[in-house]
Amino acid sequence: APPNQPRVQAPPAATAPSRAPTSAAPPQNRAPLTTPRVIPQVVSNPPTGMDTPLTPAGLTPPLCAERLNIVVVAAECAPYAKTGGLGDVAAALPKSLQRRGHRVMVVMPRYKDYEGAFDTKVRVNFNVLGKDTEVGYFHLFKNGIDTVFIDHPCFHKVAGDIYAGERKEATFRNALLCQAAIEAVWHVPCGGFPYGDSDLLYMANDWHTSLLPVYLRAFYQDHGKLEFARSLFVIHNMAFQGRGPMDEFQDLQLPDKYKEDFLLDDPFGGECMNCMQAGLRMATKVVAVSAGYAWEITTDMGGWGLAKLLREFGEAKLTGIVNGIDLDEWSPDADAALDGDGYQRFEPNGSGLEGKKACKRALQRQFGLPERDDVPLMGFIGRLDHQKGVDLITESAGWLMNQDVQVVMLGSGRKDLENSLRDMESRHGDKCRCYVGFSVEVAHRITAGCDILLMPSRFEPCGLNQLYAMRYGTVPVVHAVGGLRETVQQYDPHKGTGTGWQFDEAVTNKFIDSLGWALSVYRDNPEAFRKVRENGMAQDLSWERAAEKYEAKLIEAKYSW
Repeated sequence: APPNQPRVQAPPAATAPSRAPTSAAPPQNRAPLTTPRVIPQVVSNPPTGMDTPLTPAGLTPPLCAERLNIVVVAAECAPYAKTGGLGDVAAALPKSLQRRGHRVMVVMPRYKDYEGAFDTKVRVNFNVLGKDTEVGYFHLFKNGIDTVFIDHPCFHKVAGDIYAGERKEATFRNALLCQAAIEAVWHVPCGGFPYGDSDLLYMANDWHTSLLPVYLRAFYQDHGKLEFARSLFVIHNMAFQGRGPMDEFQDLQLPDKYKEDFLLDDPFGGECMNCMQAGLRMATKVVAVSAGYAWEITTDMGGWGLAKLLREFGEAKLTGIVNGIDLDEWSPDADAALDGDGYQRFEPNGSGLEGKKACKRALQRQFGLPERDDVPLMGFIGRLDHQKGVDLITESAGWLMNQDVQVVMLGSGRKDLENSLRDMESRHGDKCRCYVGFSVEVAHRITAGCDILLMPSRFEPCGLNQLYAMRYGTVPVVHAVGGLRETVQQYDPHKGTGTGWQFDEAVTNKFIDSLGWALSVYRDNPEAFRKVRENGMAQDLSWERAAEKYEAKLIEAKYSW
């Protein structure tokens, strides 16, 4: 290939699509992309494990007025890679959008081999942080979704811990993912009906993909390409922003005119480069994962240095949409984790509570606790760190273990908190059991078997565990922040309404007070506690509700100029 052109290896009968030069020349000297584009050869017979691709004529008619072409880009997506709620959202939201009639592609790194994903044989070079970098594209079509995996050794290195490595390593991975994701619509055949250039809607998720809106503008739209593409930036956690020294801006290979978009003058840390800030500015629309969190991040305490910018956006650009849950994975009547070992599936309503009792007894046996129907069984599932408030539980152990209760806890994280859990179990082994580590199956079983779920998080953008708990008839006790405040309604004994208990400050006495009320109702008024369970199970917690709201924001973005 000529020295200033990328090297693209496509299947034999294909002509490689042309693209912007990938030489080390400054981006402002890049030549505009050329046309026309010829898409690589179609794979007519998908490999084993793939569903048969749908033709546009065979797609479900959209529930809204028009069909959208949506590209969701994330560093993780269940079941392929997951460390937290982002992985669940990146898996479930696309399915709901597809069910509404839209065409959806998910783009993520290929950390390892994934069953059913096949090598398209397309290789494309990108200039990433000044390095000529070749990537491959793997494709899997399943459940109506095109999942595209970006293949490069930098992703293989972190298969065991996808966010590992030094800051510059993480920036390289994220920049590579964003550049390759933008062009996935050109290079991946997708059953012979590529997404093409027109009417694309990219969804970036958290700081790992914050460079996508910037690259879309600087490398493509500034050169007359992808002019009608728009981007939606979804904030799952404002605390992680991709900060670094301002002199690292030059590594991003962006024109100097974008420097101000990255510059943050932090009153505590001084001037720095902030990737999330630039992504937020370049994005067409911004969504936080709950209305409560959308408000919190506009406050000086919750904005992590970006509150002023977010306030400037106003409701026209920034909104909150609470997450849903994937009922194919998280519903007691469909949960494969409840098959065997004495567990059983049950209906998510009042008639299913006998099945829930069986799960409680099975959970007590599994954790080596006395099998008692009358004792309230409480659970905690989460990362062991300051944000999740697990220290409020360990600091309350003296009071808690004096009650007639049982506690099971699942999580890993800070070593001092892991040791606190072990100490709590060693002192109160007849009442408390702790699983230091993580198991998806055990998480499902705790959710199904417990009476009460503890979520004392100091901040929680949305939270999913409380949604899972309510679906399974497990009553959440939560700190009233972010999505927890929005999704868990305080129990009202006079009206019989509510789905759990809240406390308004992340301190031990407030936590104990709220939990004490929940235990009192459990012991003294079992019918009222049963009503709280049923209230939670009766809610529509599915992604369908949230997907309709995302659809509306995507349409707004499409027609924004």
